[in-house]
Amino acid sequence: MLTLIHTARAFAALLVLAAGAALAQAPAADTASSPALAVSPALSSTPSAAAGIKPPPAAAPANPYGLAALWAQGDLVAKATLVVLVIMSVSTWYVLITKLLAQRRMGGQGRAAAASFWAADTVRQGADTLDKASPYRFIAESALEATRKHDGLIGQVDLNTWVAQSIERAVNTVHSRTQEGLAVLATVGSTAPFVGLFGTVWGIYNALVKIGASGQASIDRVAGPVGEALIMTAIGLAVAVPAVLGYNWLVRRNKVAMDTVRGFGSDLHTVLLAAQGRRSAATPSASAAPAPETQG
Repeated sequence: MLTLIHTARAFAALLVLAAGAALAQAPAADTASSPALAVSPALSSTPSAAAGIKPPPAAAPANPYGLAALWAQGDLVAKATLVVLVIMSVSTWYVLITKLLAQRRMGGQGRAAAASFWAADTVRQGADTLDKASPYRFIAESALEATRKHDGLIGQVDLNTWVAQSIERAVNTVHSRTQEGLAVLATVGSTAPFVGLFGTVWGIYNALVKIGASGQASIDRVAGPVGEALIMTAIGLAVAVPAVLGYNWLVRRNKVAMDTVRGFGSDLHTVLLAAQGRRSAATPSASAAPAPETQG
């Protein structure tokens, strides 16, 4: 009886030990057998290689809109408006560049007149030292011509007044020459935005007509034609802004140049009157002959 009891206790102890061993090995087996928890040896050994892989950049889609599409899809009115804006832009830059060169040349002529004209002995010699295209020589020649042609009806006018008027007319002629081309800039600056706005309105009108005829009002159908039409307004502003800025800049530079020209004319007037006064003083006036004595 005792032997059976000891045998049963030994068997129960073996069962307990077997169950404990089975429980200890179960998590490891489950982890190894589970595909979700298993880690690939290649990935675990080279994590940096997997992280350094970059996808190829996606190619940028071609833009179906822009100036090329505006010209290709535009009608005669839209193309004519774009051509007018281009002509305005070319005219603006042509006038701006040519006037800047002319003002620079005029400034050099003014410096030459200040250096050589007043160092001459006479006005004639001073005028001969200046360039034939110089406005300062033109004014000097006009003043000399006024002193030579002071006869006839003109001779009844005071020499001071006649010379002053001649110099003033010459200065006004020079001023008119400096204003040439500025009207183009003023016209372009004031009308280019409205020309561009007209192109925009016309383009939006045509776009809405096409959208209504197709019956598709999705964003891709609306954004393209309307965006192309708005380019006209941007072009008009891009043409007008340089014209306005160039006009104001050239007017300011002309004012500075004309101040120098008017100063030259005023000094020339003074020199001519002084020279005429010296000649008049050097020429003795004809005195009246004494009356003959009456002989008885």
